[in-house]
Amino acid sequence: MKKPETILDKIYTRDELIKAVYRWKFLGKSIAFTNGCFDILHAGHISSLSEAAKEGDILIVGINTDASTKRLKGNNRPINNEDSRALLLASLAIVNAVTLFEEDTPLELIIAIMPDVIVKGGDYTMDQMIGAKEVIGNG
Repeated sequence: MKKPETILDKIYTRDELIKAVYRWKFLGKSIAFTNGCFDILHAGHISSLSEAAKEGDILIVGINTDASTKRLKGNNRPINNEDSRALLLASLAIVNAVTLFEEDTPLELIIAIMPDVIVKGGDYTMDQMIGAKEVIGNG
């Protein structure tokens, strides 16, 4: 009998995530990816994550680290530390994997895992989506 997945099992280092993505792709699973700071989780985030989950068999969420969030949002952010934000997102049934990234954009992470789909909110155009060119170029 397979042991049930725990919340902490859904939080991956980058190296662990690369291996998991390889395994999921080998099993024929499609990978959807989204990212953000997710500092103060709200209904808009849940709606966006729910839509993102529909785009693939596996939903991976990249979360900006505390240092990255501070650079992007200002010295008073984040309100919730990266471990709390990762745990909160991992607790959502629609999220399969969570990982942190130090950079201000998720480009390095996207190139490392090469998801099938990148999902961002409706306020983003294709030109504004970090990693879209790389994912589209990969087929």
